[in-house]
Amino acid sequence: MLTENTASNNQVVTLKPNKGWMGIDLQEIWRYRELIYFLTWRDIKVRYKQAVLGVSWAVLQPVITALVTTFVFSTTLNVETPIPYPLFMMAAYLPWHLFSNSMTRSSTSLVANANLLTKVYFPRIIIPVASILAALVDFLITLVILLGIMVFYKVPLTLNIFWIIPFTLLAMLAALTVGLWFGALNVQYRDVQQMVPFVASIWQFLTPVLYPINITDPINNLIFNLNPMVGVVNGFRWALTGGKAPDWTMAISVGVVLLLFVGGLTFFHKMEKTFADVV
Repeated sequence: MLTENTASNNQVVTLKPNKGWMGIDLQEIWRYRELIYFLTWRDIKVRYKQAVLGVSWAVLQPVITALVTTFVFSTTLNVETPIPYPLFMMAAYLPWHLFSNSMTRSSTSLVANANLLTKVYFPRIIIPVASILAALVDFLITLVILLGIMVFYKVPLTLNIFWIIPFTLLAMLAALTVGLWFGALNVQYRDVQQMVPFVASIWQFLTPVLYPINITDPINNLIFNLNPMVGVVNGFRWALTGGKAPDWTMAISVGVVLLLFVGGLTFFHKMEKTFADVV
């Protein structure tokens, strides 16, 4: 928290520990909103700067993924889905890619911005937040591709499509939650940035992105839905393509995210005091 005192025409700036909720001062973060915009825009430009294909990478990645997974799971393995497999997969890949991309970026964002951490004061949580906002560009491009696939298969849009807004926010909150934990740990232990892609790969196999799931046993269903991305993925499929609407298990996904988010804020606030010294 930053305070200013004026005495004898000299301005004194005093840094004090935040006393806000979980160490997060929302008013202070709002004062630094221009920095959030700058860091977000910088991350977007850096990603595509001097790239031969530029923003086309955001188009090629989901398209190639759809083609490969359709060939493997639909054509080769004959996986049965209630809707055409490309549409089935892309409806889930849309939120999953947002989550995975955001989680990876936010987990390494503090170390990547070490020069800022050691020179300038600002709320440190701004860095992982900006990295997640930058990932929204790929999400919006993939959304356009998915809408094109829906037109191709003549799937009508309904008012349920507006439900993708809260599901998107839940995916971003889940990514920020993981980013707070891994990002703070990565400052201390650089092995974490090597572990994050591996965790993302395993996590994808535990989420029904590439395959349908139908668990009848209530205990196993409860355990399976402890993965918050299960609720997000199933919610996106329902909002965009219809089918079974989310049930009470959606509350499990929301509860897990909120619980881990509170823990992540506490842990991040505890660790951020040493970021500038260690990074």
